[in-house]
Amino acid sequence: MMDISLVLLAAGSGSRMKIAAKKQWLRSGEDPFWLVVARNFKSFYKFKKIIIVGGVDEIKYMSEFDSSFEFVAGGYERQISLKNALKEVNSEFIMVSDVARVGVTKDLTLRLIQECVKFDCVSPYLSVSDTAYLGENLINRNELKLIQTPQISKTSLLKKALQSDEKFTDDSSAVKSVGGKLGFIKGDIKAFKLTTKNDLLKLNLPSPSSESLSGNGYDVHKFESGDGLMICGEKIPCEYSFVAHSDGDVAFHALSDALLGAAGLGDIGEFFPDTNPAFKNANSAELLKQILQIIKGYGYEVVNADVTILAQTPKLSPYKAKMKQNIAEILGTKRVNVKATTTEGLGFVGKKEGIAAIATVNLNYFDWTKV
Repeated sequence: MMDISLVLLAAGSGSRMKIAAKKQWLRSGEDPFWLVVARNFKSFYKFKKIIIVGGVDEIKYMSEFDSSFEFVAGGYERQISLKNALKEVNSEFIMVSDVARVGVTKDLTLRLIQECVKFDCVSPYLSVSDTAYLGENLINRNELKLIQTPQISKTSLLKKALQSDEKFTDDSSAVKSVGGKLGFIKGDIKAFKLTTKNDLLKLNLPSPSSESLSGNGYDVHKFESGDGLMICGEKIPCEYSFVAHSDGDVAFHALSDALLGAAGLGDIGEFFPDTNPAFKNANSAELLKQILQIIKGYGYEVVNADVTILAQTPKLSPYKAKMKQNIAEILGTKRVNVKATTTEGLGFVGKKEGIAAIATVNLNYFDWTKV
């Protein structure tokens, strides 16, 4: 076996896809695309190590899917992400690929490895079959190469190249800049890069699982004298206010925890700790929107939400319809239910010392086959 490490780049935002989910977090069955790609490569060859570069806020969650891989935080551009990964690489060769190329085959991978001893960087390419112009000048299409990944390089040369401030679009251009010898092999049309929604139509992968994921949340806040309570984004006039770091919206806090629970992402305190002064008097509706954006980015969509508010006082029935509307507008689903109940005088709620809320949500995987 050759001394080769593999780096898979998965830190991009995928903004050109123009969907809520990041493309690396779209699912085949229950597995995100980045995991499908990583496990494919793992089955292709016995790499010294496989490093997955993810977003700074994503690598902890990624590691919970499969801890057999190494995870490194990426940067705001490809070159920074690759430099971060290279710090963990000490093998003679390094293969680098984008997880957006979901269809990379074993044949392509092994052909690259076979050629790597002859060159300092080997890249797969596709030929151009159409007439080609550069500006108004006709050029020889036979000399054009559309470069794909994965690419395999001598690690020492790639590290040397990336020490400069020059920006490179791929590994071959970096290695060439330090005098490296480049090699090319025929690429594979199946190794296309997911860039726009239309590219999803080309995928030959199982569709996302139709399984629903449930989560629940609970929150409570006690009263103090005040001029009203914020519940489900609605200001309820009364002689109380919540004792809270934020605006104390128990229902939105419970709903946020339910969303995070369904996705296996922890709880609201991990994202917005009450020890952080930045969230002092925070609008809980805005926090809920941020949680929802995170959830959607990870490839989930909301099916329904059910919220129960436990309050002896004030009377909430007149506000339930507006509360339901507020939740529906934020979550983007009409499948919302809001219930309000007393505790028949029992407990701290019954003693009018505070209010509690319970929320349940169901999530589905975003179905990329229907975009």
